[in-house]
Amino acid sequence: MISPLEARYYRRPIPLLWWARRRSYLTFMVRELSSVFVALFVVELLLLVRAVGGGPAAYERFLGTMAEPAMIVLNVVALAFVLLHAVTFANLTPRAMVVRVRRYRVPPRVVLAGVYFGWLVVTLFLAWLVVG
Repeated sequence: MISPLEARYYRRPIPLLWWARRRSYLTFMVRELSSVFVALFVVELLLLVRAVGGGPAAYERFLGTMAEPAMIVLNVVALAFVLLHAVTFANLTPRAMVVRVRRYRVPPRVVLAGVYFGWLVVTLFLAWLVVG
């Protein structure tokens, strides 16, 4: 027989991968994991700035490190996670921001289309700057 004191402290065991059973929980956990790769890109950018500031030799060493196959694979995986992070963030915009024109609420799909259109414009502009 369990005493009342022991009954108060009972906690139902929870499986380690409880979040993998529902798609919404899984998406949330993968999005949270993607934050690590966003931080990785930031650190890589800071290292690039440091290498450029260190002169041509430091910059060449940095480029040599980035050209290794392991770094290329890591950056491709990080890019996939960063894109997932960006897309899920953009998809939350209509829920976080209610846009009104005069007295009418702008439909969430129009807000989302505006976000993706802005993303496309910025991407094309950056591609134009880089490629020429």
